[in-house]
Amino acid sequence: MSDDTTTVEEEVSEDTPEETETVEGAVESESPEIEETEEVVDEPGDELVELTAIVGEKLGMTQVFTEDARAVPVTVIKAGPCYVTQVKTEGVDGYNAIQISFGGVKPNRVNKPDSGHFAKAGVAPARHLVEVRVDSTDGFEVGQAIDLGASFTKGARADVTGVSKGKGFQGVMKRHNFKGQGASHGNHKSHRAPGSIGACATPARVFKGMKMAGRMGGDRTTILNLEIVDVDTKNGLLVLGGAVPGPKGSVVIVRGAVKASA
Repeated sequence: MSDDTTTVEEEVSEDTPEETETVEGAVESESPEIEETEEVVDEPGDELVELTAIVGEKLGMTQVFTEDARAVPVTVIKAGPCYVTQVKTEGVDGYNAIQISFGGVKPNRVNKPDSGHFAKAGVAPARHLVEVRVDSTDGFEVGQAIDLGASFTKGARADVTGVSKGKGFQGVMKRHNFKGQGASHGNHKSHRAPGSIGACATPARVFKGMKMAGRMGGDRTTILNLEIVDVDTKNGLLVLGGAVPGPKGSVVIVRGAVKASA
C-alpha cells in the first residue's frame, strides 16, 4: 500500500505544474485581444478649429522682461475654453458669423431655451455667448473648440473689447480732463467748477453734447493694436502688452487687429 500511494502522489505532482503553465499562457494570450476590442469615444469639443477671436477672463497685470532687460507692463488673460455653439450663414441668417460659448455655469441655472440650444450643439452650458463675424463659415461645425495656439501667435497684434471700470458720478476735471479755474485772485469755492455752459438770451438754451459732470465709466471700450507678448497654450493664457478695459475677473473679447500695419 505504501508503494502505490507514493506512485500516485508523484504523478499528481508532475502533472500539476504543466496544467498551471498551460492555463496561465492561455490567459496571457487572451488579454491583448480583450484590450484591442475597447472603443474610445470622442468627447465634444475635441476637434480644434482656428478663429481669430476668443473670449477670456482678465486675470490682472504684471510685467515681463525683454532680452535687453526692459520691463514691459502686460495683462494676463485666461483665454477660453470656447466652443462653437452655432454657425450662422448668409443664406439662412443674412450674414456669416460664428457663435462661441465661454464660462462654466451650473445646468440648473440655465433656462430651458438655452439648455436646448447647448444640447443641440453638444456642448456644456456656458455663461456667455458671443458672435464673431467671419467672411466664410467653411470648416466650422458646432461642438468644435477654438484653438488658441493656431488663432493667435506671439508678436502679432490684437484688439481687446471689454467694459471699462465704473467710476460713478464725477466732475468735469476727472471726466473730461478740464484744467479747472485759478487757485487764487478772488476765486472762492469754484476751483473745480465747469464755468460757463452757454450764452444767455441767445440761444437761450444749452447745446447738446456739452461736456458736464455726470456718470463716468462702465462703457464698452475697445483698445486697438495691443502686442501679443506670449501665448501659453498649455495653461490657456494670453499675455498682451499694456492695459485692457475692465477690472480683474471681467470678461473680454480678443480679436485679431483690424488696423495692424502689414
